[in-house]
Amino acid sequence: MVSNWEPGTFYGQGSVVNYEGSQYKIIQPHSSQSDWTPPVTPALWGKIPGGGHCDNQNPGYNQGYQQTGYQQQQPYQQPQQQQWQPPAPGPENAYAGGQHPDQKIHIKPEEQKQNWYDLDDKRKQELKIGGGLLAGAAALGAGMFAYKQHEKNEEEKNSLAWGLQNWLAEARNRADDFQRNGPRGPATWVLTQGRSIPPHAIVVGKEKSWTLYISRAFQDSGIQLGKASDVFKKGAVIGYKNDEIHLDSYEILVGDMRGLTWVSMHGRFNHNALNGKRPVEGGRENDGTPLYIAKAPHKGAEHPGKASEKLEGAFIPYDGTEKCVKDYQVLCYL
Repeated sequence: MVSNWEPGTFYGQGSVVNYEGSQYKIIQPHSSQSDWTPPVTPALWGKIPGGGHCDNQNPGYNQGYQQTGYQQQQPYQQPQQQQWQPPAPGPENAYAGGQHPDQKIHIKPEEQKQNWYDLDDKRKQELKIGGGLLAGAAALGAGMFAYKQHEKNEEEKNSLAWGLQNWLAEARNRADDFQRNGPRGPATWVLTQGRSIPPHAIVVGKEKSWTLYISRAFQDSGIQLGKASDVFKKGAVIGYKNDEIHLDSYEILVGDMRGLTWVSMHGRFNHNALNGKRPVEGGRENDGTPLYIAKAPHKGAEHPGKASEKLEGAFIPYDGTEKCVKDYQVLCYL
């Protein structure tokens, strides 16, 4: 019997799952994450033509969290100051939280889950003419999340703009849900801007006199992990291809360490070394490779970074580049 796709599950070679009425077969073994559903990760899952109907819907991250027993034992108490709101975007990132004012064409939710290259030429043209790419293009034009944009052709730039604005829309939805309903578990990604650090952002450590938090952001068609602090010139720093990239619109990890733990790791990330624990949702490379939240010691401090099955250790952004640390820890649910 084919089971329903679920987040926080390791899928190995030969796995087949149901998701929203369709069946998908594994392409690349990985640990599933809540926002990496089969339809939006074609590098990880291949849709089976004519797949059977799935009667039971995916139970979702929130239900899985409730089943852990953590919520019954130590319920998360939402503090009064949780009414924090991210600051209004400045002119350089005015479209980080919503639709471009000149957009005249409606983008369907299911389209936002598609890769730009999966859209037909007619729809691409409609999106370009009707302003469906203006939000992402404006952000890229301002340098936000752009990586060596000058080296890319027009179609690659369109793909980046499409991916960027869809990530921004998803991040805004997550932040809005957090503001309305509070945390969905002991760890929640919240969209923020600049040096505005929301209450209960998870602390990784201290570097000199400042505090380091966990951040992530869209970069070159992937979602990269890094660090945030209210002393950084833009607020967040991510590492990518041996560069340290400063960003002022990003997600920061908010949570409660009573429901989380750090698990030691050496070298490449190994799911079996987690002793049955489930890693917290991290990011992904632009080829779909999952990235996991890591912290690693360097120069007398603990630094947030990333780990994966393809990296030789934890990579942390530091001093204009990335440093590889072989002994590190991965953030997991209890």
